[in-house]
Amino acid sequence: MAAPEPEPGGQQAAGLGPGGDSPPASPPAAAMGDGPLAWSPASAQAASLLEEAAELLVLQRDFAAALERCEAGCGSLGPAPGPDSSCAEVKCSLCVVGIQALAEMNQWREVLPWVLQYYHRPEQLPPKILELCILLYGKVREPQLMLEVGSSWLRDQTNKSLSEYVSLLELYLLHVLLPLGRFEGAEELVYSCDVLDSEQKLAFVETICEKRCQWTQQEEMHSAHDEQEDKATETVLGALSQKLLTMLTLLRRTLSFSYIPAVHLQTGAALPTGLGSCVVSNPQASNSRLNVFCLCSCVSLSRGLYEVLQRLLKSVS
Repeated sequence: MAAPEPEPGGQQAAGLGPGGDSPPASPPAAAMGDGPLAWSPASAQAASLLEEAAELLVLQRDFAAALERCEAGCGSLGPAPGPDSSCAEVKCSLCVVGIQALAEMNQWREVLPWVLQYYHRPEQLPPKILELCILLYGKVREPQLMLEVGSSWLRDQTNKSLSEYVSLLELYLLHVLLPLGRFEGAEELVYSCDVLDSEQKLAFVETICEKRCQWTQQEEMHSAHDEQEDKATETVLGALSQKLLTMLTLLRRTLSFSYIPAVHLQTGAALPTGLGSCVVSNPQASNSRLNVFCLCSCVSLSRGLYEVLQRLLKSVS
């Protein structure tokens, strides 16, 4: 029994086809293939778990349970089987569903480690798995996570004989190397690839040159924008510094004015005006009058500081 097709229009990062335009076939269909396969007991058990996982993923939207079924199915298949066996087809489809489940749970960082625990080496990844990983990490803007994996897969001589090699090389260029600005590495990869003919190499080099020009233009625009922001910041800081200097001058004057009353008190003399007027009538009362004098000075100083700070805050805002 084939599992239901994925919902149309869903934003499923792992369900993108080549170039991110169309979804692939449903995992069970990919596992069964177009012709009859010789099912071993392990393959049959894994295929049953695959069907359950697809139903949990698409119909019930139970992503955690779908991931558990995928892990159980991959575990039942044991070590990596040969590429032409039914186990390989089922294992690949189980990983497709598992990638989809992890992406739906926003656990995309775990996708690559999760897949590699079943394939062990990047060169052993099936083309479909590598494609989904490149598209996924490109979609979440983390293409650097696929640098080493994609490079190892493309350097492998066995993979160069696969029909999907050229399309995966193009995908690696467009979604990994070029977004990271690795233009020299991209050119080196194209020139050293003996699978590409001269026309294909020329088309890839033209694409690389076009992306390099776009990258340079964006860098120049960003640089010009940063210079304008720096000039604007310098202008604002210059004006703010002038205002701050003015405020500090006023603050100094205020402090100087508040300190003027701290003159030697003489019995019977009146305190300076502006801070309150009090007369020390006798030496015994000098201490209390001095306290009143200091209190008046503090009040005046506090008011002066308050006015200065208010002006400073207004100038900053």
